[in-house]
Amino acid sequence: MFVSKEERAPPLATAAAAPQINKQSLFPWYAFSMDAFQGILKFFFNQKTVIGYSFMALLTLGSERLFSLVAFKCPCSTENLVYGLVFLFAPAWVLLILGFFLNSKFWRLFTGCCVNPRKIFAKGHSCRFVYVLGQIALSSLVAPTMWLSVALLNGTFYECAMSGTKSSRLLGLICKGKPQECWDELHKVSCGKTSMTPADNEEVKLSLQAQSQILGWFIICSASFFSLITTCCARCRSKVSYLQLNFWKTYAQKEKEQLENTFLEYANKLSERNVKCFFEKKRPDVFPMPTFAAWEAASKLHSFHQSQQHYSTLHRVVEDGLDLGPEDDETTMVLVGTAHSV
Repeated sequence: MFVSKEERAPPLATAAAAPQINKQSLFPWYAFSMDAFQGILKFFFNQKTVIGYSFMALLTLGSERLFSLVAFKCPCSTENLVYGLVFLFAPAWVLLILGFFLNSKFWRLFTGCCVNPRKIFAKGHSCRFVYVLGQIALSSLVAPTMWLSVALLNGTFYECAMSGTKSSRLLGLICKGKPQECWDELHKVSCGKTSMTPADNEEVKLSLQAQSQILGWFIICSASFFSLITTCCARCRSKVSYLQLNFWKTYAQKEKEQLENTFLEYANKLSERNVKCFFEKKRPDVFPMPTFAAWEAASKLHSFHQSQQHYSTLHRVVEDGLDLGPEDDETTMVLVGTAHSV
């Protein structure tokens, strides 16, 4: 059968006339799953502080259990007190030091303070240093407090430490109503090698563990109440409203992300330019970079003023601009000298 050219549709025209497939109409669950995924991501982003503290608590619990099962062996001698206290407080001290090390605000506060002490004790803002240092210390105390709470709730370290005490008052509290062997052989209770009956030995152990758990819950309750009080006082003295404070937090997070990405981008461009000019033996083009004074000004801690809605130090530097005065020239020379010495 003969078909005219007009009746024959070209393949390209047929393909072009084919209707486009809409994923959302063809798969109704597609849009729902994407919305649900975005909602989950938003929830985790909004609750990142709670999730971070929860992860820290789980990590502390696992570390304490690992210490108790693998590393900790009570000597059951006169060294019980020192041995138990070391395992109880040494990890807390290490976590406190790590908390200061990993706090970026701590290094922003102290970087260059020996060269320019006015960074810490600025004119008219001498109490600012103490306030910021207190904030850093409180945030660094979270992990040590968690460790002490978990370790005391377990009771192993406390039991070993208190069984080695020589204080007559503590011995009287622990061995009250117990035979004389409790006074003489208390350091052997943790190992069960005393001359007391198994029932008395177990009773003393349970008493020490109960004391440890009471102290653990006391620390948890005290830390929770103190955290609530400090948060309420900080919010009560806030210079901004609740919505503006949320905007401030969101801006600070986004600025931090943008700054890290820009650091990486500019570092790649500058290093690529320098390496290329080195091998090609040519003079480099001008590369726009902030001045030393601008770096110094942008590295200061931010203090909010109601008259100027600057949500970060970088925001203030960009809005107000920066003039390089004689003092800034002096700081620049010091920084250049330090760079050359490195």
